Amino acid sequence: MKLQISDGYKSFGAFDILEGAGLQVKASEKIGLVGRNGAGKTTLLKIMAGEEDLDRGQVIVPKDIRVGTLSQITFGDLGKTVHEALLEVFEPLKQLERQMEDLTQVLESDPSQSNLEKFDRLQTEYQAKGGYEYEKELQTVFHHFGFAPEELEKRLSEFSSGQRTRIGLVKLLLSKPDVLLLDEPTNHLDIDSIEWLEGYVKRYPGAVVIVSHDRMFLDHVVDEIAEIEFGKVRVWPGSYTQFVKAKEDWLQKNHEAYMRQQEQIRNMEALIEKFRYKKNKAAFAQSKIKQLDRMEKIEDSRSDRSRMKARFTAGRPGGRRVLETEHLKAGYDSVLADATLTLMKGERLGIVGPNGTGKSTFMKTIAGRLAPLSGTFRWGHQIDLGYFDQDTAQDTGTGTVIDELWDVAPDATQTEIRSTLASFLFTQDEVFKDVSDISGGERVRLALAKLMLAHDNVLLLDEPTNHLDIPAREALEDSLKDYDGTVIFVSHDRMFLDKSATKILEIRDGKTTLYDGSYAQYLEGAAAPVKEEVREEKKPEARVSFQDQKALKNRIRKLEELIAREEEKLETMRELRYEPEYYQDYRKMEELDAQIDDQHNVIAGLYREWEEKLALAEEAEE
Repeated sequence: MKLQISDGYKSFGAFDILEGAGLQVKASEKIGLVGRNGAGKTTLLKIMAGEEDLDRGQVIVPKDIRVGTLSQITFGDLGKTVHEALLEVFEPLKQLERQMEDLTQVLESDPSQSNLEKFDRLQTEYQAKGGYEYEKELQTVFHHFGFAPEELEKRLSEFSSGQRTRIGLVKLLLSKPDVLLLDEPTNHLDIDSIEWLEGYVKRYPGAVVIVSHDRMFLDHVVDEIAEIEFGKVRVWPGSYTQFVKAKEDWLQKNHEAYMRQQEQIRNMEALIEKFRYKKNKAAFAQSKIKQLDRMEKIEDSRSDRSRMKARFTAGRPGGRRVLETEHLKAGYDSVLADATLTLMKGERLGIVGPNGTGKSTFMKTIAGRLAPLSGTFRWGHQIDLGYFDQDTAQDTGTGTVIDELWDVAPDATQTEIRSTLASFLFTQDEVFKDVSDISGGERVRLALAKLMLAHDNVLLLDEPTNHLDIPAREALEDSLKDYDGTVIFVSHDRMFLDKSATKILEIRDGKTTLYDGSYAQYLEGAAAPVKEEVREEKKPEARVSFQDQKALKNRIRKLEELIAREEEKLETMRELRYEPEYYQDYRKMEELDAQIDDQHNVIAGLYREWEEKLALAEEAEE
């Protein structure tokens, strides 16, 4: 046993974080620590690291066990080069090197047997501790965290705070503590770095406790899951996916056992009540009372089922061809991405590639927030863009949460606004919090709520899962699956990518490749690259005449008016369902339902003609 917490209690003010929590960390175990935002995961890591004390309970760490966490890594002198700062980890090996160098000089004048044996002992220790590999290991780990080899000689002061955090993580891994504590280690890493880190942690010789919302990372790395819920820690063997299934099975079986015991208790209490005052049955009643007192009571299973309930809908359908780019070069001083692609209505395009290759730059370009270096892009007919990135999500407003949402939908009632906020887990007095006081995860949820109220038919999402806990990520996945619009998104969450994308755009070394298929198919090599569409100029005689184009546009406009009118009729019919005249008369209700079905068919027919005419109009414009 390398570390143990038993019966741990911790509170901040009136808020209880841990209530009787316990956890054992053994040998080379890899433990995934999961729970909702605010459940106490980071607090538990700080307690393990000795940075926080329990209010009550025990933390047992044997004297010879080193516990390491990123917060313990400091860079006192920012004038040092990265190489110098990282080499500090290997100071014991550097001391052995110096001893061996000194002894080598002694051996030149005194090659005695004792000196030779001493040198052999030093050399054996040096080799066993990785003395001949540490420089290579340093360079390998540094490279896999997204740094170029020449950056080892740059001074720490030349890096941003985020980059220094990554360098700190490199130093922590190189220090190889007996118990390694990692808090969201995949944040801000690209997929290549995440996959490398998976292998490193899996092979790590010591124990590792990881807080992460990256479900695929947990699936690939951990041996067991420790879940914090209602202040307690429950440990489940296996990966995250296995934990989800095992927990559901346990909740059901435990509830069934609870219900059976409650029925047994009610029967026993009935017998006691029936016989306790009868002389010839008093002993029997007393035995049942003792049996009831000795019974180990089963607590009904409970789990926090609250989750974000986003429902994105498009206000209007938009054209069949959503986006066309032709040698669109996105970048600042140089080209980062050169893309030629066509995106059709309803498709979900996931964009992947190493950090710094231009994923966000491409998104900003097609969103109109950054001018292209060259090439063209064109959005289709009646396209409404909704844009999300972490910068806009984390911008602090000056008002309250409810004010932020009301600014997006000024005509909505307070009930409608509060209902929407409740769907995004803002309830009671939380809606009156100043936006500047809410957490990063809450800001992301608020930004998504504002996006939902806009009813755009194309969503551009740049890292939408950052700061979201696992239930919120799963809720976002479900909402995008049911969304009737088109989605273009960047994400390093591979499970989110796999569940959400129907096409993958890979950006690497300034080039883009479009793959048709899911993220899993892309990884397996089963997703076929989409060939660039050869766009030949149409011959003049094949073009639709100006009069025909005008007629098409008039018909499209007329169809849009008809669709709006018929949808109003449909809404009126739906409202009738709440009239006593209908809901108290099942025959009238049946007739109304039939009329509603017919109206749906009318609208569907109009939409089909609208899409056909729109496609013809788009082709005529090319």
